[in-house]
Amino acid sequence: MNTPGFNPSAVPALTVQQQAILNTLSTKVMPTVMGMQVSTVPGLLALLPAGTPGTTTIGQVFSGLPPAQQQLATQMLMQGFLGANSGNLKMISAYKPKNETLYTNKFGLELSAKATQDITVHAKLDMYKAFGSQSDSTTMGGYFADRVGVFDGTLSHVPSNSLLNVDRAFATWSNILDQPLWFSIGRRPSTNGAPSNLRLNNERPGNGGTPALLVDYAFDGMTVGYAPDIDMLPGAYAKVCYGRGFDSGIKTPTNSIKDTDMLGVALIPIDTDPLRVWMQYNRGFNIFDFPAMNNTIFGNTAPATNLGSIDWYGIGAMSTLKKVGPGNLNFFTDFGVSVAHPGGNVSQNAGFQGLMSGEFFAQDTNRQDRFGWAAYAGVRYDLPSKTKFGFEFNHGSKNWITFAPAADDMWTSKVGTRGNVYEPYIIQELDLKPISNYFAKAFFKLGYRYYDFEYTGSNNWVGAPQKISSIQPTDLMLMTPVKSAHDIYGTFEVKF
Repeated sequence: MNTPGFNPSAVPALTVQQQAILNTLSTKVMPTVMGMQVSTVPGLLALLPAGTPGTTTIGQVFSGLPPAQQQLATQMLMQGFLGANSGNLKMISAYKPKNETLYTNKFGLELSAKATQDITVHAKLDMYKAFGSQSDSTTMGGYFADRVGVFDGTLSHVPSNSLLNVDRAFATWSNILDQPLWFSIGRRPSTNGAPSNLRLNNERPGNGGTPALLVDYAFDGMTVGYAPDIDMLPGAYAKVCYGRGFDSGIKTPTNSIKDTDMLGVALIPIDTDPLRVWMQYNRGFNIFDFPAMNNTIFGNTAPATNLGSIDWYGIGAMSTLKKVGPGNLNFFTDFGVSVAHPGGNVSQNAGFQGLMSGEFFAQDTNRQDRFGWAAYAGVRYDLPSKTKFGFEFNHGSKNWITFAPAADDMWTSKVGTRGNVYEPYIIQELDLKPISNYFAKAFFKLGYRYYDFEYTGSNNWVGAPQKISSIQPTDLMLMTPVKSAHDIYGTFEVKF
């Protein structure tokens, strides 16, 4: 059927993404729209025949049209909403966001006490803020999911305010039954793990740490560990870790979301000064869509659905070679694999995207596992003058996803990058006698971090990555894609 005065060829064809969005809207949104009463849509009742009741639904109006006109009206509605000249879509030209000078203050206070025989308590309090600010607005934006707002897993690890927050607080019972067995519970030491301690100029994290490539997240949980005395495997130990990333609260008819939990198994066959080797397996259960955050670019957010689960596998090693020339050479390699298992749910708040699947308002109905991998390597050369030169490189594949939003990188956690990151740095310790404790020191650090992003969605588990070089002007996206980023930083740090 032809409509008088209308030329069908004048309606521009929908793009591939727009057609996918049409399919999503047809199944997710249109049933709600068709059930709306015409009186709820301003001006619509006046366009209908006189005497049409206000309780008439839009679906009833559409059903009164011939099939060809129904299809045409739907296409015109979609083209009016999604077309390049619709006015509902905002096309943004490329630009270079920057903050030319960002100054921050960070204060940390560590407390340890031996409460009873074989039981110790450890706490770490942190304050981290930007000069002239009592919020996270100086470093948050719409570019990366881990820098949209501060949440439980990043509190005290990205600049926010001058409150002294509890970053770590846990109790450890060692030597259980006179065996090399320990149990620890509380807010875990699951941030700044090896091998990032080289760049941070920290001591090795010990048996409480986690590999920084897989986990850099402030978790609440518990650990059971065992350290057998094996001559051929000096320092060997194994541990099983459990953490809770989100507690869903009381279950009600309107609250069916599940808790988000993490299970980890670590095997460290060798842990000595010259060599440390680690193997790690983690599983995240019932991954949420959004963490609980306030005053983000999306407003206040909270988990609304569970998207699926993720498995992680990792293996790495770090070593120190002494007297290589005038100094000591430290180096490491780390390799990780992520396997995302999308469930049947998608996030309505994220435009019907699922776990590593779908595009904004374009749901992927063909769910399949997403396999990603990452490599991380670095060196640091320590001179007798206490000058330390370092360089790190990491690469992440298209579908790589890690759980490391608490890293100290300003733009986004570099180990979650889908692409390449290069980071040279230099550390100069002051040749001063330690007084407060044996490990006390003061140093300057200067570094440069360059991100070369190949795919969208670094550090974001919601939505499928897209190759940045293939993005079209008509593509709809939840986050602003970034092609490359630079970060020049300098610090003066005192450890006491």
